[in-house]
Amino acid sequence: MLSWRDFRRMTAREVAVQIGLVLLVLVIVFSAIRSAQVNLAALGITSGFSFLDRSTGWSYSFSLLERSIDDPYARTLLIGFLNTIFVGLISIVLATVLGFVIGTMRDSHNLGLQVISSVYVQVFRNIPLILQVVFLYALLIHFPGPRQAHSIADAIFMSNRGIMVPVLELPLDVVAGLVLGSVLLGIGAVRFAGSVRRALAIWLAGTIAAFFAAALLLTPDGQDLVSYPELKGLRFEGGLTLSVEVVAMIVGIVLYGAAYIGEVVRGGLAEVPKGLREAGESLGLGSFAVWWTIRMPMALRSIIPPLGNQWIFIMKATTVGVAIGFSDLFYIVSTSITQSGQTLELIAILMGAFLLVNFALAQVVNWLNARLALKGYGA
Repeated sequence: MLSWRDFRRMTAREVAVQIGLVLLVLVIVFSAIRSAQVNLAALGITSGFSFLDRSTGWSYSFSLLERSIDDPYARTLLIGFLNTIFVGLISIVLATVLGFVIGTMRDSHNLGLQVISSVYVQVFRNIPLILQVVFLYALLIHFPGPRQAHSIADAIFMSNRGIMVPVLELPLDVVAGLVLGSVLLGIGAVRFAGSVRRALAIWLAGTIAAFFAAALLLTPDGQDLVSYPELKGLRFEGGLTLSVEVVAMIVGIVLYGAAYIGEVVRGGLAEVPKGLREAGESLGLGSFAVWWTIRMPMALRSIIPPLGNQWIFIMKATTVGVAIGFSDLFYIVSTSITQSGQTLELIAILMGAFLLVNFALAQVVNWLNARLALKGYGA
């Protein structure tokens, strides 16, 4: 990427050439858009984004916000975008954790762990993701009904309606604020804590404390702090219900993505010089201490770039949810195209949304690379 320092070193002729190329691209793009508008008008097809204010007249399976068939297209698309972010971020976190476990097992000297992790990688990496998601969906819809739901400690229930779990009694806007605060806390902890271990401890403690403090302060007197799912008639009330589509999506993407991340982690650990591990062992450090304090910090410098690519891939992989009717942004856009006929506008919205999210992920990866780079390296 061209930096400001490189730009200042360019001659006036080089600057003029760069500006000319940018203007040429803008003219070509504008001409293509204008030509498309003229051709659509000749065919009697309306263009523009005024349709976003119209009511959709149809519903869908899952939403983080209150929804109605009278919602305009703008709100429906927003709900689809939030669903995509919700599944994508959860899948990224869980796939990263599982991937580090699988990669560490692949690098282990224990033959049993190597065999288990190798079989896992070969199975989940070589079966198409869409087949895994469809298989999990078909499996989950054959679970027993709510009255015969499987339970864990009478707090978590699994049925053909999905998974019902306890949840803190907090408004959605408060939860969104807490999530944003957690992200900012994590960034600040990584920047100022001085070590990965300390930053992780600060982030976990701060996030948990913030959620419980908000629940204690905002929960009305006499109301339970935690809402538990309870069977009433033929359905569960209270708690948080994760629909079958959401569970199938998250589990399928996590298992698939973790297989690739595991290989990335194994490759990074293999690049750490053997002498560093032997030096740690000679100092009396155990296997976990060597992995945590020596091997993993060194391996992260080669793990982060390909790991960022896997994060972007996982976010894009949420589009397979259309196969099982999960109401992510891709599904919402596909249905909206059928109902409204605004194909170009809706596809532009879809591409812009994924470009925004994946560009943000790329910037996070670049920031992590800069933080982990050796001081003075490449200067």
